[in-house]
Amino acid sequence: MAADPLPDDADDEVLVAAMAAGDRAALATLYERHGSLLLGLALRIVREKREAEDLLHDVFLEAWRTAKDFDPERGRVRTWLAIRMRSRALDLQKSARVSRNTGDGGLELLVDDAEGASPDHSRIRSALAELGSDQRRVLELAYFEGLTCTEIAKRVEIPVGTVKSRIAAGLDRLRSGLVDAGARAGQTTRTTRTAQTAQTDRTEKA
Repeated sequence: MAADPLPDDADDEVLVAAMAAGDRAALATLYERHGSLLLGLALRIVREKREAEDLLHDVFLEAWRTAKDFDPERGRVRTWLAIRMRSRALDLQKSARVSRNTGDGGLELLVDDAEGASPDHSRIRSALAELGSDQRRVLELAYFEGLTCTEIAKRVEIPVGTVKSRIAAGLDRLRSGLVDAGARAGQTTRTTRTAQTAQTDRTEKA
């Protein structure tokens, strides 16, 4: 089961439900929210702006047509869109053989790194900064070029087993880094609120 949605995620789910009911304004709003993120993902794969823009149009047209099939229990709207963009971009590059060893499970973590406006962006960047260059390299080859572990091994000239272990370790470090960063952020927020409450109490007593 997916984690409890953030407010933005809940809003996205409402928009998709409205799209399923034929609301074109909801589609426009969803485009405004996630268009730049998806365009950045497409550019990272196809590297041609015109092709990336065409893909962006196709992805949102597909989202409009399949909105009724979206299941919030299976993931976030942003990830749902990103998976479609990645698939189309890799098809365009004639490299659609996504690694069976990675799938789409970590795509959201890497996609968030491309979107500076994301509420989780600073935590994503901090977690990515903790990765070694070797781990980040194999993750990027798997997710943004659609290479299999065997193809990555040939590209970077390391054993296939090493590729698999770096991918697994990299995703684990990203997830644990986000959990730790989130916990620290929550503690900071609670401390700040406590201090503000105490200051308000002192002011009222004065």
